Amino acid sequence: MAEAADIQGIGPSPARRWLRRTASLIIGAPLVAALLVGPAAPAAPAAQAGGTAKAPTGSETVSVSLDTVAPSAPVKGDTLTVSGTVTNRGKSTITQAEVDLRVGPRLFDRTSIDTAAKRTEYVPGSDPAPLGGKYTVKFAKLPSGISQDFTLSVPVGKLGLGDDGVYQLGVSLSGQTARAPYGVLGIQRTFLPWQEAERGSKTKVTYLWPLIASPHVTAETGSDDQQTPVFADDDLAAELAPGGRLEQLVSLGSQLPVTWVIDPDLLASVDAMARNYRVKSGDTTVAGKNQAVAKQWLTSLEAAVSDSKVIALPFADPDLASIAHRGKNVSGTLSHLQTATEVAGTTVQTILHVKPSTDFAWPVDGAIDPSIVDVATSAGAHNVIARSDSLQETGGLSYTPTAARPIGGGTTAVVSDARLSTAFQGDMSKAGNSTLAVQKFLALTLALTQQDTDAERSIVVAPQRMPTVAQAQSMAAALHALDDERWTEPLGLVDAAEAKPDTDATTSVPGSSQYPKKLRSQELPTQAFQDIKSTQVSLNNFQVILTHPERVVTPFGNAVNRSMSTSWRGKPLEAQQYRDSVRTYLQGLINEVQLISKSDVTLSGRSATIPVTVQNRLLQGVDHLVLRLKSENATRLKLNDGGAVAEQPIRIAGGHSQSVKFDAAANVNGQVQMTAQLYTEDGTPYGGEMTFTVKVSEVTPTVLLVIAGGLLLLVLAGIRMYTHRKRANAGGDNGGEPEQPSDPTPDTGPENGEPSGSGEKVER
Repeated sequence: MAEAADIQGIGPSPARRWLRRTASLIIGAPLVAALLVGPAAPAAPAAQAGGTAKAPTGSETVSVSLDTVAPSAPVKGDTLTVSGTVTNRGKSTITQAEVDLRVGPRLFDRTSIDTAAKRTEYVPGSDPAPLGGKYTVKFAKLPSGISQDFTLSVPVGKLGLGDDGVYQLGVSLSGQTARAPYGVLGIQRTFLPWQEAERGSKTKVTYLWPLIASPHVTAETGSDDQQTPVFADDDLAAELAPGGRLEQLVSLGSQLPVTWVIDPDLLASVDAMARNYRVKSGDTTVAGKNQAVAKQWLTSLEAAVSDSKVIALPFADPDLASIAHRGKNVSGTLSHLQTATEVAGTTVQTILHVKPSTDFAWPVDGAIDPSIVDVATSAGAHNVIARSDSLQETGGLSYTPTAARPIGGGTTAVVSDARLSTAFQGDMSKAGNSTLAVQKFLALTLALTQQDTDAERSIVVAPQRMPTVAQAQSMAAALHALDDERWTEPLGLVDAAEAKPDTDATTSVPGSSQYPKKLRSQELPTQAFQDIKSTQVSLNNFQVILTHPERVVTPFGNAVNRSMSTSWRGKPLEAQQYRDSVRTYLQGLINEVQLISKSDVTLSGRSATIPVTVQNRLLQGVDHLVLRLKSENATRLKLNDGGAVAEQPIRIAGGHSQSVKFDAAANVNGQVQMTAQLYTEDGTPYGGEMTFTVKVSEVTPTVLLVIAGGLLLLVLAGIRMYTHRKRANAGGDNGGEPEQPSDPTPDTGPENGEPSGSGEKVER
């Protein structure tokens, strides 16, 4: 391990070895005393049967929170200020309460720092005596359940600090209760890094600053020609707004010497939000209203990265481990990863106007095995960001080696330090937690710099992918404490990957059996990649019929990449819902081009035409389709040139329908089932079949004769009516008008049996 020397107690000089032996004696004193006194009484049970846990009565009776330690890494002439809160968790009032500061002993290695951080109880003999005097805060009494704030200010010169190094810093509360004599009732430990000025070689620190978010954009676009993007929700706006997670990351990162690690999908999503966009609301969508927030964030980010190093992850930050373990054997999966890598650089450069490096892969938590490395490099990456708890040291080095490690095949593993990379996980919204994390981070970096080596080293810190606001603020506070560069100096990730590797460092990638079970359980299942494959097959068949396929290929291609995002870890239901929504929407678009169902058709005669209607409800035209009509009984009904099957090419503008007519010839009366089906030009069926029945009813010569006779009678009747009308007009002398009856009462005499005015009706 990198800390082998820490465990073995190896030192660079006799003086250091003497100090370590002395510290060991001091630490061992309580153990000797305990042996002389005899065995301790058995601890009381935590809870009675059926009851609740007892309140603490020992050195954990009081909870001590350290809210500030300022300055975090003092120098000569500073005044150290420690503030916080003490809370009585016991059942009795504490009297003669006194808050004290305890400094020391010096901790010589990172293992000692880890051990000290885990201790919670006061250990007489191990914990140093309080400074006392005026550097104390007293309370007459501290009732049960009550908290009191405190502030201790001490000139650094009064702390008793000696050589450069990491010192333990403790704040304790002493007092007495009705049940216990005066003693230490609570203590909190932290660390005080002490180095007055720059000395010797420095550790080069590369700190990754991730800008990554969960997917928010769907595959859907608005029902207009502008392809307005549709967001699943408007939650991204809250992260971009002042005080939001992403806004804070940009604001804080702009003042830090960090390497930006950016998911291009986040940039593309915010860029879409800066224009017209819509947000799903139930079964419909509403107009998005956060354009100003998106524009401001992009402007701030562009300014922040203008002079910085930027790393572009593959589009949508695909889960490399899931692909390696569950997806690479599903055909087409690796091609998606390659596409995601290809568009990454273009996306970042187009939006931020900086050229990023796309040569890095970042598996989850830096955990690697041979299959993950193979998948990462298959997409073009030559550097894999690993972590030291995955690629562990096995050579017994007395120091932490430099980050860059050649692992074969021209690939470099850039190994981040696990202690530093996980320093700010957990709830940093509590001031006490944040302060402890910052002080420990600084202590670990100083202890690393002081390890027994003269080699100049490059250390990489790869924090959690999506830090909270509080975590980001704590990270920034720690980095600002290193601004004076007394024992560290910043270095970009590209330079860290190119640093000269340590020849004694481990370069053997751990086997797949060593991959953490917890991480493996969070991976996307194989079914996820099969779903993605199914969607891609449907997309491939759909795009070939479109006159503007890019309008569909781009949004769906991005959505497929988002389906493989690392952010789905631990959220299997949400991941499944996203994949289903992509597939459902694509199928809905495919169904917009369809055959219109038709009722049964009756043919009279030996030949006729059969119309079939194709509808296109898309916003763009379709082409390269073939409509095939098949007669299930060619003996009874033949199509076109006498065959059972006829085809016609289809080309329809957006929002239109086309009626396609097929010639048919009947030989025998009866019913024939017909099947219509659309195909792409390569013969792949498109959509479902449409069936209908044709009833053939041949017209006989007798029927034709009857019809002709009827037509002849109609013609003769027309001639007769014309002649009668002409005579009527010529019979009168009243201006050529027929004579009108003098009596409006109709004549219904026996001569004609009709009203005498019937001729008027005929003329009209």
